[in-house]
Amino acid sequence: MKLKVVSSEADYAAWRDVRLAVLPNERCATVPELMAMDRPERLLVLVYVDGSLAGHGMSDRSDEVGRAFVAPRILEPFRRRGLGTAVLRVLGEHAAAQGFPVTGATVEDPGSLEFAQRYGFVESMRQVEQVRAIGAEAWPASPAGVEIVSVAERPELWARAYSRVALETFQDMALTGTFRASQDEWQTDWINEPSAMFVALAEGDVIGVAGLMLDEDRPDRAECAYTAVRREWRGKGVAAALKRMSLAYASENGITEVYTWTQNGNEDMRCLNEHLGFAYGAVSINVRAPLPLTGLPPA
Repeated sequence: MKLKVVSSEADYAAWRDVRLAVLPNERCATVPELMAMDRPERLLVLVYVDGSLAGHGMSDRSDEVGRAFVAPRILEPFRRRGLGTAVLRVLGEHAAAQGFPVTGATVEDPGSLEFAQRYGFVESMRQVEQVRAIGAEAWPASPAGVEIVSVAERPELWARAYSRVALETFQDMALTGTFRASQDEWQTDWINEPSAMFVALAEGDVIGVAGLMLDEDRPDRAECAYTAVRREWRGKGVAAALKRMSLAYASENGITEVYTWTQNGNEDMRCLNEHLGFAYGAVSINVRAPLPLTGLPPA
């Protein structure tokens, strides 16, 4: 086995190939997007066996304050050879060296959960996928006193949405820690097609956001972007109208399916999605462990 730190554009493309192979139904950032995310806390590695690409790994700071995130992924033909353990060791050492006391990860099946538990991870939360087939979707009317526009029509509104909506609603997320995303990340990581992102306004003030993250690998499928409404405007149909705008956009742009993930404790959003015709899909389990990781065999 050989580990290689991702550095070149070709390395990023190879890292991305593994991600798409292991998680084919989830959008992966493009190579330029991955390169733009580079920062000291972030480590991407590739795994080779006898010259063949066998897997990859990522260690980075989490969106939850004070925590890291690790993701060792091994391609199916190379599993059960100890490669995942070797990659996890490197990722955990990097996260600990950055000063993080805790790291998180996600697993999607019992075998992966058992692997994580072996090295000190415990379940912290579950997320469920909700999926919606797209047909002929009508553009909705806006609630009384509300105007909905795309970010393509009013680009300046996206930055305002961070200060007026995101900073408040991040605090309402059903997580075990404090959520964090910088304004720079909001401008780059949380939107990839301005025409597919919508902002709700009341008397010129931004009160809500929703939209889609388009997928260049699967142009027929899109992920629902962050959906949030300021507290004083909840229960007035704003979130439903924003999401219906997204569905209408999908219908007009050749998208046949959209999906989203919601956490335990976010029953309001799950109920809204159910009302809009979303069906339940896969389950993802969030796990976490103290750093340094325990139980790992010596290198």
